[in-house]
Amino acid sequence: MGLFSAMLVFWASMLVIFVMLNRGIWVFTDVSKSMSMFMLEKALGPAADFAEGRKGSGAKAWIIQGALWLIPASTLTFCGLWLSHDPVALHSLSSWGLNPTSSSLIMAGNLTTFYGSVGMLMIGAALHIVPSLGATSLASEKNASLMSFVWTLSVLVLIIGSNNPEVFGIKLLLVATALHTLSLMAVIVNMLLTAASRTRKMALPAWLIIIGLISDPLSIVVLAVAGVLDSGTGQWLAVRFAVGGFFFMQAAGISLFAASRGTGNPLWSRSLAAVTMLGAILTINPMGYTDGSIAADLLGIDPASLEPTRNDIIAGSFLMALAAIPIIALSANILATMRGDDVFMENPDYPGMPEINLGAFMLLPLGIGALFVQTDHLTGTNELGGISSTLVIMVAWLVMVPLALGSSLSIFPEASGRNVLSVSRSRWAYWAMAGGAFSGLIITMMSDFADMSLAEAAVESETTIGNRLRVLGSVLFYGTVIGAVLHCLNMISGSFRGSLIGELSTPSSTSISSPFKLTEETTVRKILAQREGKLDTVVVPESNSESPGKPTEL
Repeated sequence: MGLFSAMLVFWASMLVIFVMLNRGIWVFTDVSKSMSMFMLEKALGPAADFAEGRKGSGAKAWIIQGALWLIPASTLTFCGLWLSHDPVALHSLSSWGLNPTSSSLIMAGNLTTFYGSVGMLMIGAALHIVPSLGATSLASEKNASLMSFVWTLSVLVLIIGSNNPEVFGIKLLLVATALHTLSLMAVIVNMLLTAASRTRKMALPAWLIIIGLISDPLSIVVLAVAGVLDSGTGQWLAVRFAVGGFFFMQAAGISLFAASRGTGNPLWSRSLAAVTMLGAILTINPMGYTDGSIAADLLGIDPASLEPTRNDIIAGSFLMALAAIPIIALSANILATMRGDDVFMENPDYPGMPEINLGAFMLLPLGIGALFVQTDHLTGTNELGGISSTLVIMVAWLVMVPLALGSSLSIFPEASGRNVLSVSRSRWAYWAMAGGAFSGLIITMMSDFADMSLAEAAVESETTIGNRLRVLGSVLFYGTVIGAVLHCLNMISGSFRGSLIGELSTPSSTSISSPFKLTEETTVRKILAQREGKLDTVVVPESNSESPGKPTEL
C-alpha cells in the first residue's frame, strides 16, 4: 500500500470518528459511560485517593509540570548546541559512564520539548478549555491529575533512552511510548466523557483539541493495519501524522481559544477555524523531523530507509504544499482575533499574549521553510539536509512552545484561581526566551548554510567561520534557558502567592465561551459575531455599582 492509499484509510477513519463525535458520541451508552468512569477512578484503587478532585486541579497539574519541563528541555538543547562546536566540553561525565554527544543531547532536548513541555502544556490547557466550551465539568479531575505524573515518568524515560537506548536488553524508548500511550488514552476517554455531558454546542477549538488527541493513536493503528508501518514511507508518515494531528491541531485549538479569551475579542472567523481543522486532517504537515527513524525508535521497530515511489513523491509533495492553507488560516485567525479591538496593543503585558503573537507570526515562515526541506528529503535530493536539525529546534521554540505556553499562561488564572506572581517577570521571561531562541537559532542556521556551502565547494582547508557562528548561536540561545527558568518560577510562585483572580478587573469584552457582559461601548457586529450570528444574544449591562443589572434581550 502506497502513501496515498494510507492517507485514504486515515481520512475515512477520521471522518467516521468526527461524525460519531458530532452526533453525540452515541457509542457511549449508559453502560459504557459507567465502565469508563470506573476505569478512570475506581479501577485505580488507593492511588485515586492521593489525587485532588477539586475543579481545575487536573489542568493545573499538567500546566505546572509542563512549565517545569521547560527548564531541562532548554538546558539539554543548549548543551547539544554547545557540543556541536566543542565536543569535549562534557568529557568529565565519562567518569560516570555517560558519553553525551551533540546529536544525542539535541534529540533528548527535542523530545523533552515536544512531549514534556509542549505536550503537557497543551493537554493541561485542553483539560480546562473543553469543559468550559461545553458548559460542563471535567469527567474526572482525579484521573487527570494522576495521569500527569505517568506522562512525566514517560518523559524521564525518554531522556534516558535518548542517550542509552537499551538497559538490560529493554528498549527504553518503547517503554516510554507505552507509558505515554497509557496516559494519553486516559486523557482521551476523559475528554470524550466530558464532551458527552456537554450542555451546549461546543465551538470549533474544542473539536480541534479532541480530534488532535484522537489522531495520535489512530494514525499508528491505521498505518499498522495498512501494513506500511515497517516501511520507510510508513514511518515518515507516522512522524507527519503526529506533527499535523496531535501537535498542530491541539496547538490550534488552545491558541484560538486563548487569543479570544486573553484579548476579550470574539474569534475573528469560524470559517478559518473550520479550514484549519479540515486542512490539518486532509494534508501532510511538513514541520518537524524529516527522518522517520524517530518513529521507529519510539515504536521499537527496525528503522527503514525512505524509498518512495514516483506516485508517493507526487502525492506527498502535493499534500505538503496544501498544508500551507491550514497554516495560513490559523496564523491569520489568531493575529486578527488578537488585534480586532486593539486589546493586545492596550494590554501589551498581559501574560501569554506576546507568546501567542510570536507563535502565530512564525508559523508561516517556518512552515514554508519546512516545506522546502521536507520536499527536498522526500525526493531524495537532500541538498537542504544540513539545516533540518536546526529547523526542528526553531519549530519547537518559535512556534510550538510559544503557542502552548502562551495559551497556558492565559488560562492559568482560571484553572488555579490565582494570577502569575509578576507580570513584569513574565514580560522579561518572554523577551529572554523569544530573543534567545530567535537570534541564537538564526545564527546557528547561518552556520549550517556556511558549512553546506563549503562542503559543496569542496574546500579542503579548515575554516573557522561555521565554528565561530555556532559559538555565538549557542551563547545567545542561553537566553532561552533563562526565560524558561523565569516562566517556571513565575507560574509556580503564582499558584501559591499570586493575586486572586477576583482582585483584578475583567476585560471589556469576552471570548468565545463566556457570557457577553457589556462594560463599555461596543458594536452590534461584535455582539453578533460572539454568538454565531444569532439574534437571541443576552447582553448583561455591568457598572461599578453594587446593584445588579437587568438582562436586556436584543
